[in-house]
Amino acid sequence: MRVFSPVADYCIIGAGIVGLAVARELLLTRPGYSVVVLDKESTVGAHQTGHNSGVVHAGLYYKPGSAKSQLCRRGVGLLREFCAEHGLAYDECGKLVVARDLHEMPALERLFERATDAGVPGVRIIGPAAVRAREPHCRAYAALLSPSTAIVDFGAITRAIAQDVLRLGGEIRLGCQVQAIGDRGDRVEVGTTGGPVMARRLVICAGLQTDRVSRMAGGSRGPQIVPFRGEYYHLRRDRAVLVNGLIYPVPDPRYPFLGTHFTKLIGGAGVSVGPNAVLALAREGYRRRDVRLADVAELAGWSGTWRMARSHWRTGIYELAGSLLKSLFARRARSYIPELRTRDLVRPGAGVRAQAVSDSGALVDDFVIERHGRVLSVRNAPSPAATASFAIAQFIVQRLGAG
Repeated sequence: MRVFSPVADYCIIGAGIVGLAVARELLLTRPGYSVVVLDKESTVGAHQTGHNSGVVHAGLYYKPGSAKSQLCRRGVGLLREFCAEHGLAYDECGKLVVARDLHEMPALERLFERATDAGVPGVRIIGPAAVRAREPHCRAYAALLSPSTAIVDFGAITRAIAQDVLRLGGEIRLGCQVQAIGDRGDRVEVGTTGGPVMARRLVICAGLQTDRVSRMAGGSRGPQIVPFRGEYYHLRRDRAVLVNGLIYPVPDPRYPFLGTHFTKLIGGAGVSVGPNAVLALAREGYRRRDVRLADVAELAGWSGTWRMARSHWRTGIYELAGSLLKSLFARRARSYIPELRTRDLVRPGAGVRAQAVSDSGALVDDFVIERHGRVLSVRNAPSPAATASFAIAQFIVQRLGAG
């Protein structure tokens, strides 16, 4: 039986894909160092990781030179290698970003230029005949084809990373909620429901709770997490033939959300349609009826929430209408697949996105990683964080220095 040191070299809060990837990278590059991962849930990847669409993003959308763009492009290769080494499915099914009419062509062309500048392989704009050859049921004026976009099972990948962490000598403590963090000079003390944990360095990868945990460690108040529930449906099994791969709309550059899209699921598990983006009234509010008064009060008390609402209330109403009316949700999806019927949409589900919002009300788009003393906090890691997880882990370990 392995005996762990009373003071770990590294403690990581959060057993999602990013936190576990950081633990694995530390154990691979710093053999002999002790690493302990803490998470309040009973399983790894219980929140954003476990509710992920499974898309491995090629890097189409992100500003060239941004952290998102660089880490996404590097992360794709690392993720593909990990899947190959561990015998995990990696389906390079490709993606179409569809312009429905001439009006959407300038935005599609700008997306093509951005993807090309970012070094995304094989991207090109194709006409309606080529679209029909790939997606016979899709209506399109034109589309941007990204042949290297892939799908995976991020839950399975996260479990495989956890097994690597344990095999390499790390420790994962589940059901262990963080309650307090204190600076003890040459170490950090993390108070948890499972008892105190002492560590020389602390890395916070707490997803939906990352701002709160970071503040416990002395981090700044902002950016603050505002939770957005993303609701989606599945196509009925007999109607999954309407979609062969991934069909996405031309994105609205004002938002980090990608709009309602069609996503083929790994292993023949079907096709999902969505998600939308509606404000959640609980940090982990996967259902409409999930309301946590403390979370609502925190949202109401953050000036950035109200500034965001003043800027984007029209979009908020648009998204809420699609949430409440399945027929409207279907009508919007039908603009891409005209044969789609409302009754084709079944088994609704949802995920919650940890969207960082600044005090000015701006939706923070890029990854945000801050360091103060012995603590490094991942303050914003939205999509494509799962795709980029191994590259983010390398970046964080480099930021931690020699130890």
